[in-house]
Amino acid sequence: MAYFETVNKIAYEGSRSTNPYAFKFYNPEEIVAGKTMEEHLRFAMAYWHTLTAGGSDPFGAETAVRSWDKLNGLDKAKARVEAAFEFLEKMNLPYFCFHDVDIAPEGASLREFYSNLDIIVERIEQGMKSSGKKLLWNTANMFTNPRYLHGAGSTCNADVFAHAAAQVKKGLEIGKQLGAENYVFWGGREGYETLLNTDLGLELDNIARLFGLAVDYAKEIGFDAQFLIEPKPKEPTKHQYDFDAATTISFLQKYGLDKHFKLNLEANHATLAGHTFEHELRVARINGMLGSLDANQGDTLLGWDTDEFPVNIYDATLTLYEVLKNGGLGRGGINFDAKVRRPSFEPEDLFLAHIAGMDTYAKGLKVAAKLIEDRVFDDFIDKRYSSFKEGVGADIVSGKATLASLAEYALNNENPRRNESGRQELLKATLNQYILAE
Repeated sequence: MAYFETVNKIAYEGSRSTNPYAFKFYNPEEIVAGKTMEEHLRFAMAYWHTLTAGGSDPFGAETAVRSWDKLNGLDKAKARVEAAFEFLEKMNLPYFCFHDVDIAPEGASLREFYSNLDIIVERIEQGMKSSGKKLLWNTANMFTNPRYLHGAGSTCNADVFAHAAAQVKKGLEIGKQLGAENYVFWGGREGYETLLNTDLGLELDNIARLFGLAVDYAKEIGFDAQFLIEPKPKEPTKHQYDFDAATTISFLQKYGLDKHFKLNLEANHATLAGHTFEHELRVARINGMLGSLDANQGDTLLGWDTDEFPVNIYDATLTLYEVLKNGGLGRGGINFDAKVRRPSFEPEDLFLAHIAGMDTYAKGLKVAAKLIEDRVFDDFIDKRYSSFKEGVGADIVSGKATLASLAEYALNNENPRRNESGRQELLKATLNQYILAE
């Protein structure tokens, strides 16, 4: 059965194309900085937004028109698998991602959930074998069910912690079966509303214990995926423990987990934390912790996680700049954790949204590669910090300098070199020039 009969396979037609169902900038075979666009970007479909989201919001019911919604239970889940591989093929997306509850109904018990997952995972495995599509990452949803109202790893209820561990165990087994390249943890409710009823130390210790158990079990079953944590500062809790990249890295280092985990960073989560996306990427990159991306954007006029498809070329350029400076994403990729707007309710809108996102990141990739090739920022930064390459600056960097030696230098240096302009406006204008010239 075809679920998207009105849409043919999306092809690259170039920037002058007027066909809305064509790529204008994403040419998967085009070589950029030594690799194809497809190899650089490793695009993935988010199962939850693309196949299970219905367009509801706090003020209104679902609006999405999806042919599989006339079905129920496992029949709906099976239809979604068929729709998923049709969509992946027509969009030329090499990867997909999912939570466990996205692909199968939970049922009335954990045993029934396991059984439902087994049935659907077998169908997904068959679809992967016949299509060549791959699983970028999977994860366990430990935030939607009411049992997780106090958290999962951070819960005050040991029975709930055990249930979360059971979901993670099954998720790791599924990841191994499907050859997932990564496994993600997102602490949807790993946080608190008030410290008045919270044992902060125990909750953090227990989250680390859950992560440690996952690492141990992955080794036990021979699942060698890269582990990722996705930071977010708030929503649904007021304060979440994985607030941002720096906080999460500090947590991993404290508990000795930094050798096992990297970060899956999302643009909208960065802005909720008061950062730009490129800031979060830079923090992760310089700490060797940049693992994968969730591509979306927020609305600066709205203070919540809107998960819009990315269409901002400026932001995409700076994002891909960090990715290229990182030497790529390795086993990670770029997952479109983004949803069509509620009024965009027709099936065709799913294609139009992904085309927009993929073209935006393709354009950003080309501009970023040119900026790096021309050393636009590198040369300026090298010159700006050149005082640390000789004399007293070299002593500071090498560790040779002491407070006493620096004080003596300052006392005897009657004519310190003057500061030079940071030329911020020039650099921003140059960035615009590169974006508009490509």
